[in-house]
Amino acid sequence: MDMLKKFFPFSFGAKDAANLVIKIIIYVVVGTVLGIVIGLLAGIPVIGIIVSLVCSLIDIYCLAGIVIAILDFCKILK
Repeated sequence: MDMLKKFFPFSFGAKDAANLVIKIIIYVVVGTVLGIVIGLLAGIPVIGIIVSLVCSLIDIYCLAGIVIAILDFCKILK
């Protein structure tokens, strides 16, 4: 659990549903904005593969953050 709190510090601590929704919206917006920026850089042939891999990792991080935030709000994670 401590390791999850190190990697996903923003996902923990939602007191009410409004706070949870705000955290989810922030994860979605960050993932979208970084995806657009990285999508523009992916057109460069040399670094396109590396940038695409980084974009995939960012998407997985955002998805995992949303899932952990929901699980923490529902008190499944202790």
